[in-house]
Amino acid sequence: MPIKILCVGDVVGKPGRLALAEALPKLVAQHSVDLIIVNAENVAGGSGITPQLYQKIMALGVDVITLGDHTFRKREIYPVLDSTDRMIRPVNFPPNSPGKGFTVVKTKSGVPVAVMNLMGRMNMNQQVDEPFGAFDAMLAKLPADVKVKVLDFHAEVSSEKIAMGWHVDGRISLIYGTHTHTPTADARVLPGGTAFVSDLGMTGPYDSVLGRRKDRVLKYLTTAMPQFFEVATGDPRVCGIVATIDELGGQALSIERIDMKTTEQAGAYDADDGKGGGGGEI
Repeated sequence: MPIKILCVGDVVGKPGRLALAEALPKLVAQHSVDLIIVNAENVAGGSGITPQLYQKIMALGVDVITLGDHTFRKREIYPVLDSTDRMIRPVNFPPNSPGKGFTVVKTKSGVPVAVMNLMGRMNMNQQVDEPFGAFDAMLAKLPADVKVKVLDFHAEVSSEKIAMGWHVDGRISLIYGTHTHTPTADARVLPGGTAFVSDLGMTGPYDSVLGRRKDRVLKYLTTAMPQFFEVATGDPRVCGIVATIDELGGQALSIERIDMKTTEQAGAYDADDGKGGGGGEI
């Protein structure tokens, strides 16, 4: 029997979390989803994640949370990273960093699924190990009986993501990119049986610049004056993919893009971590 995995792009602030809460039950029912993976590194006011928000995301029925370059933005999340197997950070961070880079979870029917997290190096301004070798080392550590393997590759440059797709083709079930907050139109199953898409896009307000208020970003770009990049609110959507995977061999059978509009919520500027409206760099 094939299984269906829903992968959701970077959840941005409270608008993203509210959109996710509204859309998930519909998506699960519509696509008969067996496993849900969500990138939530931007959920706390647009940058990072807190223990409270970790609990809120998991309470929606999410199976695994993946992260990225904002993993360590909120110090209070460090103990959670060390204590849970349901939230992972890029495996190529320094080895003494809190958390782990992969986990194995089971679908409701008992199928084991390896979920991996990796970060690119091109234009990322992060001290991480070379990702291709880091992937090979991580793959070698997975249990041999786990056939379904999924990778969130958190990276900026599309060429690096595409190259990683070819690097892993035939060795894992699914690779998708996160980080740019812009969905790409290149979803396909590669010749070796690995489903691929360069970027899932974001889950959050699309009437924005990458989830931030467009007026603030435009003022910065036209005046060079520092601005507080608050999370926007308009046109909240959930973006991602649903991949259908052969549970016995681990090959991808199909990959389908998801772009679901949701209801705009009043007061969504307020960050859930109680520290204001969020902001920082785009």
